[in-house]
Amino acid sequence: MDPKTLLKNLSIGFLPLLVFILADEFFGLTVGLIAAIVFGVGEATRVYLREKRLDRFILFDTGLIVLLGGVSLVFHDDLFIKLKPGLIELILSILLAVGGFTGSNLLLKMTGRYIKGMEFSPEQIGRMRAMMRRMFFVIVIHTALIFYSAFYMSTEAWGFISGGLFYILLGLLLAVEFVRAKIQAHRLKRQWAGQEWFDLVTPEGRIVGKAPRSVVHGNPELLHPVVHVHIVNSKGELYLQKRSPEKDLYPDRWDVAVGGHVRSGESIEQALIRESHEELGIEDGRYRPLFRYVMRNQYESELIHAFLLIDEGPFSLNPEEISEGRFWKLPELEANLGKEVFTPNFEQEFLLLKQHVFQPPPAPRAAAKQKPRKKKRRKR
Repeated sequence: MDPKTLLKNLSIGFLPLLVFILADEFFGLTVGLIAAIVFGVGEATRVYLREKRLDRFILFDTGLIVLLGGVSLVFHDDLFIKLKPGLIELILSILLAVGGFTGSNLLLKMTGRYIKGMEFSPEQIGRMRAMMRRMFFVIVIHTALIFYSAFYMSTEAWGFISGGLFYILLGLLLAVEFVRAKIQAHRLKRQWAGQEWFDLVTPEGRIVGKAPRSVVHGNPELLHPVVHVHIVNSKGELYLQKRSPEKDLYPDRWDVAVGGHVRSGESIEQALIRESHEELGIEDGRYRPLFRYVMRNQYESELIHAFLLIDEGPFSLNPEEISEGRFWKLPELEANLGKEVFTPNFEQEFLLLKQHVFQPPPAPRAAAKQKPRKKKRRKR
Protein backbone atom coordinates (compact mmCIF):
# COMPACT_ATOMS: atom_id res chain seq x y z
CA MET A 1 0.00 0.00 0.00
CA ASP A 2 1.47 3.37 -1.01
CA PRO A 3 1.18 6.64 0.98
CA LYS A 4 -1.47 7.97 -1.42
CA THR A 5 -3.77 5.01 -0.70
CA LEU A 6 -3.36 5.30 3.07
CA LEU A 7 -4.08 9.04 3.09
CA LYS A 8 -7.10 8.54 0.83
CA ASN A 9 -8.56 5.89 3.13
CA LEU A 10 -8.03 7.99 6.24
CA SER A 11 -9.58 11.14 4.75
CA ILE A 12 -12.61 9.68 2.95
CA GLY A 13 -14.73 9.83 6.10
CA PHE A 14 -14.42 13.62 6.21
CA LEU A 15 -16.35 14.09 2.97
CA PRO A 16 -19.74 14.57 4.74
CA LEU A 17 -18.14 17.35 6.79
CA LEU A 18 -16.88 19.13 3.65
CA VAL A 19 -20.35 18.89 2.08
CA PHE A 20 -21.86 20.36 5.26
CA ILE A 21 -19.42 23.28 5.30
CA LEU A 22 -20.12 24.19 1.67
CA ALA A 23 -23.93 23.89 2.01
CA ASP A 24 -23.93 25.80 5.33
CA GLU A 25 -21.87 28.59 3.77
CA PHE A 26 -24.41 29.23 1.00
CA PHE A 27 -27.77 28.01 2.36
CA GLY A 28 -27.58 28.00 6.16
CA LEU A 29 -27.26 25.51 9.01
CA THR A 30 -30.45 23.52 8.36
CA VAL A 31 -29.72 22.96 4.68
CA GLY A 32 -26.12 22.12 5.55
CA LEU A 33 -27.27 19.43 7.97
CA ILE A 34 -29.68 17.93 5.44
CA ALA A 35 -27.03 17.94 2.70
CA ALA A 36 -24.43 16.30 4.98
CA ILE A 37 -26.89 13.62 6.10
CA VAL A 38 -28.00 12.82 2.54
CA PHE A 39 -24.41 12.67 1.34
CA GLY A 40 -23.21 10.59 4.29
CA VAL A 41 -26.04 8.06 3.99
CA GLY A 42 -25.62 7.93 0.22
CA GLU A 43 -21.87 7.32 0.50
CA ALA A 44 -22.37 4.61 3.12
CA THR A 45 -25.03 2.97 0.91
CA ARG A 46 -22.74 3.09 -2.14
CA VAL A 47 -19.93 1.39 -0.20
CA TYR A 48 -22.33 -1.25 1.12
CA LEU A 49 -23.78 -2.07 -2.31
CA ARG A 50 -20.33 -2.29 -3.88
CA GLU A 51 -18.40 -4.02 -1.07
CA LYS A 52 -21.16 -5.53 1.13
CA ARG A 53 -19.94 -3.76 4.27
CA LEU A 54 -20.88 -0.74 6.39
CA ASP A 55 -18.20 1.94 6.56
CA ARG A 56 -18.33 2.80 10.25
CA PHE A 57 -16.13 5.83 9.87
CA ILE A 58 -18.50 7.53 7.40
CA LEU A 59 -21.50 6.63 9.58
CA PHE A 60 -19.73 7.95 12.68
CA ASP A 61 -18.83 11.21 10.94
CA THR A 62 -22.38 11.71 9.66
CA GLY A 63 -23.90 10.80 13.03
CA LEU A 64 -21.71 13.30 14.84
CA ILE A 65 -22.79 16.02 12.41
CA VAL A 66 -26.42 15.19 13.22
CA LEU A 67 -25.80 15.17 16.97
CA LEU A 68 -23.85 18.41 17.23
CA GLY A 69 -25.91 20.09 14.52
CA GLY A 70 -29.11 19.21 16.39
CA VAL A 71 -27.69 20.71 19.58
CA SER A 72 -26.77 23.86 17.69
CA LEU A 73 -30.32 24.16 16.33
CA VAL A 74 -31.87 23.65 19.77
CA PHE A 75 -29.64 26.19 21.50
CA HIS A 76 -29.41 28.51 18.48
CA ASP A 77 -25.65 28.46 18.89
CA ASP A 78 -23.31 27.38 16.12
CA LEU A 79 -20.41 26.89 18.54
CA PHE A 80 -21.22 23.19 18.87
CA ILE A 81 -21.13 22.60 15.13
CA LYS A 82 -17.89 24.57 14.85
CA LEU A 83 -16.25 22.31 17.40
CA LYS A 84 -17.34 19.16 15.57
CA PRO A 85 -14.45 18.87 13.01
CA GLY A 86 -11.98 19.52 15.82
CA LEU A 87 -13.44 16.66 17.84
CA ILE A 88 -13.25 14.34 14.84
CA GLU A 89 -9.61 15.23 14.20
CA LEU A 90 -8.84 14.90 17.91
CA ILE A 91 -10.02 11.29 17.72
CA LEU A 92 -7.99 10.77 14.55
CA SER A 93 -4.86 12.22 16.13
CA ILE A 94 -5.23 9.81 19.06
CA LEU A 95 -5.46 6.88 16.63
CA LEU A 96 -2.41 8.14 14.74
CA ALA A 97 -0.47 8.52 18.00
CA VAL A 98 -1.36 4.96 19.04
CA GLY A 99 -0.38 3.59 15.63
CA GLY A 100 2.74 5.69 15.15
CA PHE A 101 4.31 5.88 18.61
CA THR A 102 3.32 2.53 20.16
CA GLY A 103 3.49 -1.09 19.06
CA SER A 104 -0.28 -1.24 18.53
CA ASN A 105 -1.59 -1.98 15.03
CA LEU A 106 -5.04 -0.48 15.72
CA LEU A 107 -4.97 1.92 12.80
CA LEU A 108 -3.64 -0.78 10.47
CA LYS A 109 -6.63 -2.93 11.39
CA MET A 110 -8.99 -0.01 10.68
CA THR A 111 -7.48 0.62 7.24
CA GLY A 112 -7.35 -3.15 6.66
CA ARG A 113 -10.94 -3.00 5.40
CA TYR A 114 -9.57 -1.36 2.24
CA ILE A 115 -6.65 -3.76 1.80
CA LYS A 116 -8.03 -7.22 2.49
CA GLY A 117 -5.68 -10.10 1.87
CA MET A 118 -2.59 -7.91 1.97
CA GLU A 119 0.38 -8.93 4.09
CA PHE A 120 2.97 -6.49 5.43
CA SER A 121 6.63 -7.10 6.10
CA PRO A 122 8.22 -5.53 9.22
CA GLU A 123 9.94 -2.99 6.95
CA GLN A 124 6.63 -1.93 5.39
CA ILE A 125 4.99 -1.59 8.81
CA GLY A 126 7.90 0.53 9.97
CA ARG A 127 7.49 2.91 7.02
CA MET A 128 3.75 3.22 7.65
CA ARG A 129 4.32 3.98 11.34
CA ALA A 130 6.77 6.72 10.35
CA MET A 131 4.16 8.22 8.02
CA MET A 132 1.55 8.05 10.80
CA ARG A 133 3.87 10.04 13.05
CA ARG A 134 4.21 12.74 10.40
CA MET A 135 0.44 12.79 9.90
CA PHE A 136 -0.04 13.06 13.67
CA PHE A 137 1.81 16.37 13.90
CA VAL A 138 -0.07 17.80 10.91
CA ILE A 139 -3.48 16.79 12.34
CA VAL A 140 -2.65 18.10 15.84
CA ILE A 141 -1.69 21.52 14.45
CA HIS A 142 -4.85 21.64 12.33
CA THR A 143 -7.02 20.59 15.29
CA ALA A 144 -5.61 23.42 17.40
CA LEU A 145 -6.40 25.89 14.61
CA ILE A 146 -10.01 24.62 14.43
CA PHE A 147 -10.59 25.12 18.15
CA TYR A 148 -8.98 28.56 18.05
CA SER A 149 -11.03 29.67 15.03
CA ALA A 150 -14.26 28.38 16.61
CA PHE A 151 -13.86 30.70 19.61
CA TYR A 152 -11.93 33.71 18.30
CA MET A 153 -12.37 33.99 14.52
CA SER A 154 -15.21 34.66 12.09
CA THR A 155 -17.45 31.97 10.64
CA GLU A 156 -15.83 32.45 7.23
CA ALA A 157 -12.35 31.94 8.66
CA TRP A 158 -13.51 28.89 10.61
CA GLY A 159 -15.08 27.45 7.46
CA PHE A 160 -11.83 27.74 5.54
CA ILE A 161 -9.67 26.38 8.37
CA SER A 162 -11.92 23.42 9.18
CA GLY A 163 -12.63 22.53 5.55
CA GLY A 164 -10.37 23.81 2.79
CA LEU A 165 -7.21 24.08 4.88
CA PHE A 166 -7.53 20.44 5.94
CA TYR A 167 -7.40 19.22 2.33
CA ILE A 168 -4.63 21.66 1.47
CA LEU A 169 -2.51 20.26 4.31
CA LEU A 170 -3.45 16.74 3.29
CA GLY A 171 -2.41 17.49 -0.30
CA LEU A 172 0.92 18.93 0.84
CA LEU A 173 1.57 15.87 3.00
CA LEU A 174 0.69 13.62 0.06
CA ALA A 175 3.08 15.57 -2.19
CA VAL A 176 5.89 15.20 0.35
CA GLU A 177 5.23 11.45 0.67
CA PHE A 178 5.12 11.12 -3.12
CA VAL A 179 8.52 12.82 -3.47
CA ARG A 180 9.96 10.65 -0.68
CA ALA A 181 8.65 7.50 -2.39
CA LYS A 182 10.15 8.57 -5.75
CA ILE A 183 13.54 9.27 -4.18
CA GLN A 184 13.50 5.92 -2.40
CA ALA A 185 12.46 4.08 -5.59
CA HIS A 186 15.30 5.76 -7.50
CA ARG A 187 17.81 4.67 -4.85
CA LEU A 188 16.53 1.10 -4.97
CA LYS A 189 16.77 0.98 -8.76
CA ARG A 190 20.38 2.10 -8.60
CA GLN A 191 21.13 -0.42 -5.85
CA TRP A 192 19.57 -3.36 -7.72
CA ALA A 193 20.32 -2.30 -11.28
CA GLY A 194 20.40 -5.20 -13.73
CA GLN A 195 18.31 -7.53 -11.59
CA GLU A 196 15.01 -9.06 -12.61
CA TRP A 197 12.04 -7.55 -10.74
CA PHE A 198 8.89 -9.42 -9.69
CA ASP A 199 5.48 -8.12 -8.67
CA LEU A 200 4.40 -8.70 -5.07
CA VAL A 201 0.83 -9.97 -4.82
CA THR A 202 -1.88 -11.01 -2.38
CA PRO A 203 -3.10 -14.64 -2.31
CA GLU A 204 -5.93 -13.45 -4.58
CA GLY A 205 -3.43 -12.19 -7.16
CA ARG A 206 -3.79 -8.43 -6.55
CA ILE A 207 -0.51 -6.57 -7.16
CA VAL A 208 0.63 -4.57 -4.11
CA GLY A 209 4.26 -3.80 -4.94
CA LYS A 210 7.42 -5.11 -6.58
CA ALA A 211 10.89 -6.25 -5.55
CA PRO A 212 14.12 -7.53 -7.19
CA ARG A 213 14.94 -11.22 -7.38
CA SER A 214 17.62 -11.05 -4.66
CA VAL A 215 15.10 -9.61 -2.18
CA VAL A 216 12.22 -11.94 -3.09
CA HIS A 217 14.31 -15.10 -2.88
CA GLY A 218 15.17 -15.73 0.74
CA ASN A 219 12.20 -13.77 2.12
CA PRO A 220 9.09 -15.99 2.49
CA GLU A 221 7.00 -12.95 3.46
CA LEU A 222 7.10 -11.65 -0.15
CA LEU A 223 4.54 -13.52 -2.24
CA HIS A 224 5.20 -13.36 -5.99
CA PRO A 225 3.49 -14.98 -9.03
CA VAL A 226 4.84 -18.00 -10.91
CA VAL A 227 3.59 -19.99 -13.93
CA HIS A 228 3.76 -23.80 -14.25
CA VAL A 229 2.93 -25.86 -17.33
CA HIS A 230 2.14 -29.58 -17.03
CA ILE A 231 2.50 -31.42 -20.35
CA VAL A 232 0.60 -34.67 -20.92
CA ASN A 233 0.69 -36.80 -24.07
CA SER A 234 -2.05 -38.92 -25.63
CA LYS A 235 -0.93 -41.95 -23.53
CA GLY A 236 -1.58 -40.08 -20.29
CA GLU A 237 2.12 -39.71 -19.51
CA LEU A 238 3.50 -36.60 -17.80
CA TYR A 239 6.52 -34.76 -19.16
CA LEU A 240 9.14 -33.57 -16.63
CA GLN A 241 12.38 -31.66 -16.98
CA LYS A 242 15.57 -32.44 -15.05
CA ARG A 243 17.05 -29.34 -13.51
CA SER A 244 20.56 -28.38 -14.52
CA PRO A 245 23.35 -29.33 -12.08
CA GLU A 246 24.32 -25.65 -12.07
CA LYS A 247 21.07 -24.70 -10.34
CA ASP A 248 21.39 -23.22 -6.84
CA LEU A 249 18.18 -24.88 -5.67
CA TYR A 250 17.51 -28.63 -6.15
CA PRO A 251 20.08 -29.35 -8.90
CA ASP A 252 19.69 -32.63 -10.82
CA ARG A 253 16.11 -33.12 -9.60
CA TRP A 254 13.11 -33.71 -11.83
CA ASP A 255 10.60 -30.88 -11.89
CA VAL A 256 7.49 -29.59 -13.64
CA ALA A 257 7.83 -29.35 -17.45
CA VAL A 258 7.83 -25.52 -17.49
CA GLY A 259 8.18 -23.25 -14.51
CA GLY A 260 9.18 -19.61 -14.21
CA HIS A 261 8.58 -16.28 -12.53
CA VAL A 262 6.25 -13.59 -13.81
CA ARG A 263 8.26 -10.43 -14.40
CA SER A 264 7.06 -7.13 -12.99
CA GLY A 265 4.52 -5.59 -15.36
CA GLU A 266 4.07 -8.86 -17.26
CA SER A 267 0.70 -10.63 -17.46
CA ILE A 268 0.26 -14.29 -16.53
CA GLU A 269 -0.43 -15.14 -20.18
CA GLN A 270 2.70 -13.33 -21.39
CA ALA A 271 4.86 -15.11 -18.81
CA LEU A 272 3.28 -18.45 -19.76
CA ILE A 273 4.14 -18.05 -23.44
CA ARG A 274 7.64 -16.67 -22.74
CA GLU A 275 8.66 -19.39 -20.27
CA SER A 276 7.33 -22.19 -22.50
CA HIS A 277 9.36 -20.89 -25.41
CA GLU A 278 12.53 -20.23 -23.38
CA GLU A 279 12.62 -23.64 -21.68
CA LEU A 280 11.14 -26.07 -24.25
CA GLY A 281 10.98 -24.05 -27.47
CA ILE A 282 7.17 -24.26 -27.66
CA GLU A 283 5.89 -21.78 -30.24
CA ASP A 284 2.13 -22.17 -30.22
CA GLY A 285 0.61 -24.06 -27.31
CA ARG A 286 -3.05 -24.39 -26.40
CA TYR A 287 -2.94 -24.04 -22.63
CA ARG A 288 -5.78 -24.86 -20.28
CA PRO A 289 -5.91 -23.30 -16.80
CA LEU A 290 -5.78 -25.93 -14.03
CA PHE A 291 -5.55 -24.33 -10.60
CA ARG A 292 -3.93 -21.58 -8.55
CA TYR A 293 -2.48 -21.98 -5.07
CA VAL A 294 0.09 -20.53 -2.65
CA MET A 295 3.27 -22.53 -2.13
CA ARG A 296 5.36 -21.57 0.92
CA ASN A 297 8.68 -22.85 2.21
CA GLN A 298 11.56 -21.46 4.25
CA TYR A 299 13.14 -20.02 1.10
CA GLU A 300 10.28 -18.22 -0.67
CA SER A 301 6.52 -17.91 -1.20
CA GLU A 302 4.96 -18.28 -4.64
CA LEU A 303 1.46 -17.78 -6.05
CA ILE A 304 1.49 -20.59 -8.62
CA HIS A 305 -0.70 -20.45 -11.73
CA ALA A 306 -0.78 -23.97 -13.17
CA PHE A 307 -1.75 -24.81 -16.77
CA LEU A 308 -2.17 -28.00 -18.81
CA LEU A 309 -0.81 -28.58 -22.32
CA ILE A 310 -1.58 -31.68 -24.42
CA ASP A 311 1.51 -32.27 -26.57
CA GLU A 312 3.47 -35.26 -27.89
CA GLY A 313 6.82 -33.47 -28.20
CA PRO A 314 9.66 -33.54 -29.03
CA PHE A 315 10.83 -30.32 -27.37
CA SER A 316 13.88 -28.11 -27.77
CA LEU A 317 15.48 -28.02 -24.30
CA ASN A 318 17.32 -24.98 -22.96
CA PRO A 319 20.71 -26.40 -21.87
CA GLU A 320 21.25 -23.58 -19.38
CA GLU A 321 18.10 -24.58 -17.49
CA ILE A 322 17.51 -28.26 -18.28
CA SER A 323 19.85 -31.23 -18.51
CA GLU A 324 17.24 -33.64 -19.93
CA GLY A 325 13.50 -34.25 -20.23
CA ARG A 326 11.14 -37.17 -20.82
CA PHE A 327 7.61 -38.49 -20.32
CA TRP A 328 6.82 -40.47 -17.14
CA LYS A 329 4.11 -43.06 -16.62
CA LEU A 330 1.86 -42.45 -13.64
CA PRO A 331 2.93 -45.62 -11.70
CA GLU A 332 6.58 -44.71 -12.26
CA LEU A 333 5.97 -41.24 -10.80
CA GLU A 334 4.23 -42.59 -7.72
CA ALA A 335 6.96 -45.19 -7.13
CA ASN A 336 9.65 -42.47 -6.91
CA LEU A 337 7.84 -40.03 -4.61
CA GLY A 338 9.72 -39.20 -1.41
CA LYS A 339 13.05 -40.53 -2.72
CA GLU A 340 14.66 -37.14 -3.55
CA VAL A 341 14.13 -37.81 -7.25
CA PHE A 342 11.72 -34.91 -7.68
CA THR A 343 11.72 -31.38 -6.25
CA PRO A 344 9.56 -30.90 -3.13
CA ASN A 345 7.51 -28.32 -5.03
CA PHE A 346 6.64 -30.83 -7.75
CA GLU A 347 5.70 -33.54 -5.24
CA GLN A 348 3.37 -31.09 -3.51
CA GLU A 349 1.81 -30.03 -6.80
CA PHE A 350 1.56 -33.61 -8.07
CA LEU A 351 -1.16 -34.27 -5.48
CA LEU A 352 -3.23 -31.45 -7.01
CA LEU A 353 -2.40 -32.68 -10.48
CA LYS A 354 -3.81 -36.13 -9.73
CA GLN A 355 -7.11 -34.53 -8.68
CA HIS A 356 -7.44 -32.32 -11.77
CA VAL A 357 -5.80 -34.40 -14.54
CA PHE A 358 -5.23 -38.02 -13.54
CA GLN A 359 -8.37 -38.62 -11.51
CA PRO A 360 -9.77 -41.99 -12.62
CA PRO A 361 -13.22 -41.93 -14.20
CA PRO A 362 -16.08 -43.04 -11.97
CA ALA A 363 -16.76 -46.76 -11.98
CA PRO A 364 -19.74 -47.73 -14.13
CA ARG A 365 -22.84 -48.61 -12.23
CA ALA A 366 -23.70 -52.30 -12.06
CA ALA A 367 -26.61 -53.17 -14.29
CA ALA A 368 -29.75 -53.86 -12.31
CA LYS A 369 -30.80 -57.45 -12.40
CA GLN A 370 -34.05 -57.91 -14.20
CA LYS A 371 -36.60 -60.19 -12.67
CA PRO A 372 -37.66 -63.03 -14.95
CA ARG A 373 -41.08 -62.52 -16.38
CA LYS A 374 -43.70 -64.97 -15.44
CA LYS A 375 -45.25 -66.79 -18.34
CA LYS A 376 -48.90 -66.26 -18.61
CA ARG A 377 -50.94 -69.43 -18.85
CA ARG A 378 -53.27 -69.70 -21.72
CA LYS A 379 -56.84 -70.16 -20.85
CA ARG A 380 -58.32 -73.30 -22.24
